[in-house]
Amino acid sequence: MSKKVNIYEEASRCLLCKDAPCTKACKTGDPARAIRAIRFDNHKPALRWVKDCTDDDLERAEHACIHYNWPIRIREMVHSISKDDVDDSLYPSLTVDFCGIRCENPFFLASSAVCTNYEMVAHAFDAGWAGVFYKTICMQEIKEVSPRFDAMHNNATHGDFYGFRNMEQLSENPVEKDFEILHQLKQDYPSKVVIASIMGQTEEEWMTLAKMAEEAGCDAVELNFSCPQMKHKGMGSDVGQSPELVKAFTTCVKQSVKIPVIPKMTPNITHITEPAEACVEAGADAISAINTIKSVTMDVDAEVSGMRTISGYSGRAVRPIALRHVLELANMSMKVELSGIGGIETWRDALEFIQLGCSNVQVCTAVMQYGYRIIDDLILGLQRYMAKRGVRELHELVGESLPLFMNPDHLDRDTIIYPKIDRDKCIGCGRCEVSCMDGGHQAITFDSETRQPRIIGTKCVGCHLCRLVCPTGAIGTTKRITKKMRID
Repeated sequence: MSKKVNIYEEASRCLLCKDAPCTKACKTGDPARAIRAIRFDNHKPALRWVKDCTDDDLERAEHACIHYNWPIRIREMVHSISKDDVDDSLYPSLTVDFCGIRCENPFFLASSAVCTNYEMVAHAFDAGWAGVFYKTICMQEIKEVSPRFDAMHNNATHGDFYGFRNMEQLSENPVEKDFEILHQLKQDYPSKVVIASIMGQTEEEWMTLAKMAEEAGCDAVELNFSCPQMKHKGMGSDVGQSPELVKAFTTCVKQSVKIPVIPKMTPNITHITEPAEACVEAGADAISAINTIKSVTMDVDAEVSGMRTISGYSGRAVRPIALRHVLELANMSMKVELSGIGGIETWRDALEFIQLGCSNVQVCTAVMQYGYRIIDDLILGLQRYMAKRGVRELHELVGESLPLFMNPDHLDRDTIIYPKIDRDKCIGCGRCEVSCMDGGHQAITFDSETRQPRIIGTKCVGCHLCRLVCPTGAIGTTKRITKKMRID
């Protein structure tokens, strides 16, 4: 019996080719774009790019696939998708205000390697990105190392990484050159938001750079208090860990310019709210969070002349940590606008930051991995989500999940949700029993003859480890009920 294709697994195998051969071979649609939509969590809208394709068209596309193992099962993927239940004519605008600046959508490039010159930013703007936090500008000479990147992959995989480490510092361009670029970008793209990220060593440097940003026509200035791999003392995350220093530098910048001032926080600190509150006291208009997390990887291919160092970690692996910091910032007594950063790849990732209080989000690692083109699915997914919920304005989503969070001692400990096995989806692998026996509460038995697991209700504590390890999604949930009194 043939197995039904899992469209998400199949889409994750796709190489996301440039000028995809599958689309070139398909005369009536764009299967590569459809697969990319699935990969970035837009599986139902994916049909719009293959709606006129016949099986013969899709077969030609499969034959043209250049995957190094076996072709992507395009036909089966397309036939597995049901018609979209959301009318795209109802898609709302994604415009939102940030620091009093109108943004066409909440998606910005983060200050990094993805925005180091005019051509790159212009390409991103043309693709649909609303704004840029341009790569950090400083007065010091910057010389980068080689190699400067490393990544965390699953075993024997290439190209797709869940964690990314970089040793890159700031812009290598002359200061005057960078501000010329920013001025030209704002002239050529007046509806886009151009923000200069700056870093100084002294108050004079901070003020000089901020004034140059304002004179260049930038919409705002970001203060980089958070780069984790600066070779110069008194810069980057060293500053960001000191409430006194960030307050002093924020104060001098606020006194120097009239455009919004946005300090960028480091996660390499126990209480991110301490420097953030100091910045707000100094007049900060918003806070960016987070920069990369100090880390170590051990791949010899990432050594620099045989040596290694601590540097910044990013990518989807850091998103839960970034969300924790954003939550703490959103709950500060001193309220301030937030720009969220950390592991954003899909529109759902971005939505999580928005629901915790961010008016916009910044993306870096996902662009480095997949290119500026991911903006298509970021916009598509968020618009479709809002249309499905009947939300007309993006600001309605900002911070809506904050009331759901509370301290652990206030959580409900008198009820339970038991897991439930769907026999039609269960393939009898026994993973649930293995994990429950060795890492849970020994509440699952496994019949080796029938290859069927069974949950022992008297032992199950509702931890849901079994549901998380099930590879087929065969374990769901029941209704929440009151716990039964146990008599020992």
